[in-house]
Amino acid sequence: MVRPVTNIEFEGLLLSAGYTDGGHGAFARQVNHAGRAFGAWRYDAASVYWWLRGRRPAEQVQVAMTEILARKLGRPVQATELGFTTRYVSSQGAYPTSISQMIDTADRAWFELSRQISGHSVAAFQPGIALQAALAWRYDGTDHAADHAGKRPVTMADIKSLHVVAESFTDLDRRHGGGSARTRVMMADFLSHQVSPMLKGTYTDRTGRHLMRAAAVLSGQLAFMCYDAGDHGVAQHHVTIALRLAKAADDRHYGAHLLANLATQAIHLGHAQDAIRLAEAAIDGVGLPTPTIRARLYSTAASAYGRVGDRRACQKALSKAERALNQTVTDDNPSWATYFGPAHLAGAAIRCLGDLGLHRQALRHAVDAMALDATNSRTRALHTALIATTHAHAGDIDSACTWGNDLAVLAPQVNSARVTSRIRELCAHLSPHRTVRRVDEVLQCLTAEGTSPA
Repeated sequence: MVRPVTNIEFEGLLLSAGYTDGGHGAFARQVNHAGRAFGAWRYDAASVYWWLRGRRPAEQVQVAMTEILARKLGRPVQATELGFTTRYVSSQGAYPTSISQMIDTADRAWFELSRQISGHSVAAFQPGIALQAALAWRYDGTDHAADHAGKRPVTMADIKSLHVVAESFTDLDRRHGGGSARTRVMMADFLSHQVSPMLKGTYTDRTGRHLMRAAAVLSGQLAFMCYDAGDHGVAQHHVTIALRLAKAADDRHYGAHLLANLATQAIHLGHAQDAIRLAEAAIDGVGLPTPTIRARLYSTAASAYGRVGDRRACQKALSKAERALNQTVTDDNPSWATYFGPAHLAGAAIRCLGDLGLHRQALRHAVDAMALDATNSRTRALHTALIATTHAHAGDIDSACTWGNDLAVLAPQVNSARVTSRIRELCAHLSPHRTVRRVDEVLQCLTAEGTSPA
């Protein structure tokens, strides 16, 4: 007995495109051809039969379908028109419970972002889901095995190449910011077409953990770029994927770093109490980190305490961060942690002391905050804006203008929603003094094309 069609939307598109029952085999062959970049697909007329009756193909297959139907119909076709069950939402951010679920989640998320040619998603940051992910990372048991049997073997040489690529994207991000949608799509495309097939390949437990560590660093960097671009729901989802990959790799240090990134994002979005919990979970679960990593975690906690006005906890965390950084040995850190140094700690000190209303005390860290590597253009712009705003809070409008002029020079060099946000904050504090000629000139520079929000 032939089952009735349940997906009438998909059936309508097939008929409109000329694929009657006799053409289902041809449609399947065209899907196979369109998806050749993803491996050897072997769909046939029977596959179309089941798609019409409720079976849901993978996201990549749906994209291939839309491209084929668009050519036939002479108009764009959206995946939502295909009539399958609710599309995967990359902002859901749930922590995968198993390695297999993690690989599937990563595969879908990376592929979806690789198709997002421009613009942002509508997904929002979800602090409750972030806290659930932190608890799962901290308290779930270690994965017993990370081996996998797939089509292609994965070697340590393959994994080393992933670390090289990760460092290249990190350098690009620090120099120019994460705001370019093309850069994020390029990185997501690399993850989708290169890293995802490796995760589905053949590897031993030892090699698998190294692979997942490299994949975690790449996904974590992509997440940070999305956060810097203001795409917060997508950023949260990709950092959660990275967190699960770090768990599978048994890399507690990088997992704690990722939780600190989530805490930083929560602070930026006004969820300071949740940021405190995330930072505390990172500190509690990090194990025995290097002094640099410990300093980074405590500086994040200080920022969260400062935002809620807890002066004692803030200053205690700052002191711990300073002591840890004084113990740092330059060659004892993983590559992803080498960025953090006295300038980043000074920036955190300015931010949290400013939140406590201790503006003069905060400005004592201004010189150290600008002692940055020449390649770190975004942090230089962020710290310049922060110092200018702190001067404005302290009532020193002339100094705020001096730093504001420096910011007007730096800002066009980077594409960063966070830099834009700090420019807006500075402008808001300077605007009441606009009748002063110098202030008006600075405001005009800051709102000129290239420094104003896109």
